[in-house]
Amino acid sequence: MMPQELQPRSFRPYISSSISAPSFTSFTNASSVHSSDDPDPNPTNSKFKSSFPSLSSSSSSSSSRSLKNSRFSPSSFAHNARLAIALVPCAAFLLDLGGTPVVATLTLGLMIAYIVDSLNFKSGAFFGVWFSLIAAQIAFFFSASLYYSLSSIPLSILAAFLCAETNFLIGAWASLQFKWIQIENPTIVLALERLLFACVPFAASSMFTWATVSAVGMNNASYYLMAFNCVFYWVFAIPRVSSFKTKQEVKYHGGEVPDDNLILGPLESCLHTLNLLFFPLVFHIASHYSVMFSSAASISDLLLLFFIPFLFQLYASTRGALWWVTKNPLQLRSIQLVNGAIALVVVVICLEIRVVFRSFGRYIQVPPPLNYLLVTTTMLGGAAGAGFYALGMVSDAFSSLAFTSLAVVVSAAGAIVVGFPILFIPLPSVAGFYLARFFTKKSLTSYFAFVVLGSLMVMWFVMHNFWDLNIWLAGMSLKSFCKLIVADVVLAIAIPGLALLPSKLHFLTEVGLICHALLLCHIENRFFSYSSIYYYGLDDDVMYPSYMVILTTIIGFALVRRLSVDHRIGPKAVWILTCLYSSKLSMLFLTSKSVVWVSAILLLAISPPLLLYRDKSRTASKMKAWQGYAHATVVALSVWFCRETIFEALQWWNGRPPSDGLLLGFCILLTGLACVPIVALHFSHVMSAKRCIVLVVATGLLFILMQPPIPLSWTYRSEIIRAARQSADDISIYGFMASKPTWPSWLLILAILLTLAAATSVIPIKYIVELRAFYAIAMGIALGVYISAEFFLQAAVLHALIVVTMVCASFFVVFTHFPSASSTKLLPWVFALLVALFPVTYLLEGQVRIKSFLAENEFGDSGEEDRKLTTLLAVEGARTSLLGLYAAIFMLIALEIKYELASLIREKSFDKGAIRHNQSGQSNSVGFPPRMRFMQQRRASSVSSFTIKRMAAEGAWMPAVGNVATVMCFAICLILNVNLTGGSNQAIFFL
Repeated sequence: MMPQELQPRSFRPYISSSISAPSFTSFTNASSVHSSDDPDPNPTNSKFKSSFPSLSSSSSSSSSRSLKNSRFSPSSFAHNARLAIALVPCAAFLLDLGGTPVVATLTLGLMIAYIVDSLNFKSGAFFGVWFSLIAAQIAFFFSASLYYSLSSIPLSILAAFLCAETNFLIGAWASLQFKWIQIENPTIVLALERLLFACVPFAASSMFTWATVSAVGMNNASYYLMAFNCVFYWVFAIPRVSSFKTKQEVKYHGGEVPDDNLILGPLESCLHTLNLLFFPLVFHIASHYSVMFSSAASISDLLLLFFIPFLFQLYASTRGALWWVTKNPLQLRSIQLVNGAIALVVVVICLEIRVVFRSFGRYIQVPPPLNYLLVTTTMLGGAAGAGFYALGMVSDAFSSLAFTSLAVVVSAAGAIVVGFPILFIPLPSVAGFYLARFFTKKSLTSYFAFVVLGSLMVMWFVMHNFWDLNIWLAGMSLKSFCKLIVADVVLAIAIPGLALLPSKLHFLTEVGLICHALLLCHIENRFFSYSSIYYYGLDDDVMYPSYMVILTTIIGFALVRRLSVDHRIGPKAVWILTCLYSSKLSMLFLTSKSVVWVSAILLLAISPPLLLYRDKSRTASKMKAWQGYAHATVVALSVWFCRETIFEALQWWNGRPPSDGLLLGFCILLTGLACVPIVALHFSHVMSAKRCIVLVVATGLLFILMQPPIPLSWTYRSEIIRAARQSADDISIYGFMASKPTWPSWLLILAILLTLAAATSVIPIKYIVELRAFYAIAMGIALGVYISAEFFLQAAVLHALIVVTMVCASFFVVFTHFPSASSTKLLPWVFALLVALFPVTYLLEGQVRIKSFLAENEFGDSGEEDRKLTTLLAVEGARTSLLGLYAAIFMLIALEIKYELASLIREKSFDKGAIRHNQSGQSNSVGFPPRMRFMQQRRASSVSSFTIKRMAAEGAWMPAVGNVATVMCFAICLILNVNLTGGSNQAIFFL
């Protein structure tokens, strides 16, 4: 039957007077409907009216009338989830086809658009998004190489147009997110919404089929296209109310939604129906025209590709999909029955030819022609019974009796087909009777009787066909595998009955679902981990298709969501099941035998802040402090437990075993990122938690980038890691490489972490002068030793000078940014020492090296000239490095002084304004008591004296030091440019 909202008023004589604005949940999941007690009868959105407070009453009334006539209501786009299902995977596929140029172009353009949007330049952000998409499309045309991948000019042109259309649809979807477009151009917004719902199913189904064919091959491409067409037809072609139309006017139509409030019109709905019915068939004919009549299976393919979508169309008509044909429920019911019966017969017969007798003929124990009769009876009777029940035709005593009889006959025929003993035929007949009784009488006792009898039949079938075979499948004997399969099937049969039990017994449903998910994960993990079958000494490859893993995962997610919405399972069960089904996807990328369970443990540790504590309406959903610490500890332990899987993932990504530093860095980074939801959702008001997260994430990134050497006592060497690192492939491929000391990287990591700790106030150097001094000295020593060991390892005499230089520079920068009482007198001398160290270090480096060279080569040999040239080049390189170091130091000092002077000038202007304000306040406070006038004068004089003292203490020497630092930086860069280019290209330096 059609939804109530789409039925004409004449067919709904009774409408409750207490309901003035009926619900539209059958059309859309997110629509803003005015409440029935809204005091404002004007359908214009209140937010829209409040956004123009300066309009006159006449203009307000005219705009209100125009909006009422167009029934437009600006609001957030309510169908983002539907479009994301279709367009986000398409965008990912386009980025994969385009490669790095498209990704780089799009990233740069969107960053510019984001910056423009952050400056509140909305139209600029809008055009920035569109220009980014256009530039990415141009880059795609030059980098995708569609001709070489498709080897056909017409196909390449069609593929290019399809990609351009998808890109345009993504831009149209992005345009609907701008509120100012809704307000200024309401007709454009409505047109874009209609355009998206009209065009996205065509483009998305084609792109999804293209991606699937690229992954698994062309053999069943027509069926892939048919499946995607059905999915997107259901998502977009079912009648939906526009996100930008007012819903309050429904009361004037007696509860019936006007046709112009729907997104799609009759023309678009007709085109969607034609695409659903004929496009897969035409695609199959175009790709298999040479063999489409070669066999009965090929002819069955043609019929299935038309009649399966036709059946789906008839089922969708129960949700209003054929509203553009007729709204008369009697005519619609006759269309469904007549066409559905014909389509059902054709589909059943074609499935028998294409699937049953072709793939499962070995399990049919009845000789022909009786086997055709029994199989047809079983399949056609079962499909007819399911169709009648889905259409709601099993409603009275006669129809219930017919339905029960049909179930008994179908069960008996199916048992005879699979070879069930004639003596025990009443057993499946009774099982069919109890199943039909459950559907007609809603009796849970009948359902559990069916579960018991059905389980017995499944066990007989497995034992009769597989129990005696001597086969090792997926690393285990076939008997063990049969036990797992039977247990999983029995749980799958029993769970629907458990879900219908009273709410006090819902824990049985949760336990059953979790056990079923665990068994499913174990079975699929064994199939993927062990890809061979052993049968009487012969090995043959057995492939469990990856799409089956994805399909079972999607079905699991849908089942969990449905039961959660119906309150059949609690949030803890949803959390566990979501983690288990998600962990199955990891086996598609890693071949480790334990990757599923490791991923499940990691997800169970990470996801509680997102799944268990997500109810914002309850204060109990917020974590307490001890819960946060407990979850963070569990996350860290889980990451440590997953270290081998992380090692294998890094090895798979890099192609070689990762170093200990890289492995430790990823573990730290993963721990920090896993704790981000805890802090962001539950402790966003705690600054110390945010600072700790920043430090942990930064530590992980530094370990990944620097890869410092890890002491053996800190490392974990399991059998997998030890075996991976004992391989001789690295030596045979890369040869023996000279090792370079990497311990200085610890010093650079320490310096960066100290800087972050000071910047985030974890180390309170801003308030404690002594700690500030220790911090500056520690930073200088760490950076000095790192630079000496990394870049000047051969010149030991320079180490002390470089360390002193870095200590002076660090001390100067820190105390310039956070001055103390005595630092203003000491800093000019520190800067003078820094300037004096530059020529000493520069000249001493060359002299020491040359003297050491002459001492070693006092009695020359045949290779003296070559060694002399090598030494001179080393001296020149070291001097160039020193010039670069000092140039960077003086540039940093000049920038710091410029920043401080700007802040001082800003404070001075602010203080002058405060003094002027206080003076005007004094002139206006004649009637104030003398005590208050004295306090105002004292506050003004204190502010002024503070500013004068600070400007006298700091402003006197800072400009001079800044000028000297700038001149030194300029001179050093000039010398460096002369050394590198020979003075022939001074424009490089000035640029």
